[in-house]
Amino acid sequence: MTQSWRGIFPIVITPFTETGELDEAGLRRIVRFCLEAGAAGLVGPANASEFATLSDDERRRWLEVVVGETAGQVPVVASITSGHALPAVELGRFAQGLGAAGVMSMPPHVLHPDAAGCHAYYQALDAALQIPICIQNYNGPIGTPMSGELLAHLCRELTQVQYLKEETLPEPRQISTTLAAVGDHCRGIFGGQGGIYLLDEFRRGTAGNMPGCHTTDVLVDLWQRLEAGAQQEARGLFNRLLPLFNFERLYGVAVYKEILRRRGIIASAFQRAPGGGLDECDRQELEEILKDVEPLFRE
Repeated sequence: MTQSWRGIFPIVITPFTETGELDEAGLRRIVRFCLEAGAAGLVGPANASEFATLSDDERRRWLEVVVGETAGQVPVVASITSGHALPAVELGRFAQGLGAAGVMSMPPHVLHPDAAGCHAYYQALDAALQIPICIQNYNGPIGTPMSGELLAHLCRELTQVQYLKEETLPEPRQISTTLAAVGDHCRGIFGGQGGIYLLDEFRRGTAGNMPGCHTTDVLVDLWQRLEAGAQQEARGLFNRLLPLFNFERLYGVAVYKEILRRRGIIASAFQRAPGGGLDECDRQELEEILKDVEPLFRE
């Protein structure tokens, strides 16, 4: 796992039963789906995994299941965002002990520290861990946006801070700004936001994207076209996905889970995150959108 991370690293969503319990069998199926789809790595439990709704024990069990099911085939990046450095360090050490290839974290998502506080947080992770750290730069209210200069300082000073996930807006420009600031002190910057800016991100020099996992197969095909220099083919594929991307901006995890359910990967689209699922009109609109997207799915 010494090779630099590059490609599509989907965020593995957290499936629940209809009564809200963690669905471990469904989680294992999602991992297998992502691996078969060609994912270059797996990430979570992060925002799209509804991490804020999981107990500490559930987060650990989630990691045990995902790292175990992956069995070293691709890197697993454990998301360890916590309210303070101490529980983040504890979860990071747990993930490291399981065999996770790295960790990813936003700054404390309740306290929203200033620049000095962000530095102290990542310094604590750096001192405690021997695996790469990916800093997630995300907008509020859950994220604490950091400047390119601060990110560059963290990359230069902290040995294990080696990757960034840039999701502040306008994301593609922020990627250019951050890349210019960090230079050779960062092994790669990943985009996010569900892949909606993927073409622009690639042009600007990203190492990959960390989207939801429900269309991993299609996004891997898109990324492979970009890597092969088939820009027009990539844009044609992207344009077919664009209505779905737009719909996901409205309903997020509810769409991810409904598509995974339709694909037979999970049994229930139940979500713990606020907002509930899709209503009948939402489902009708998704049905129309998927008429152009489902032919792209690998069976």
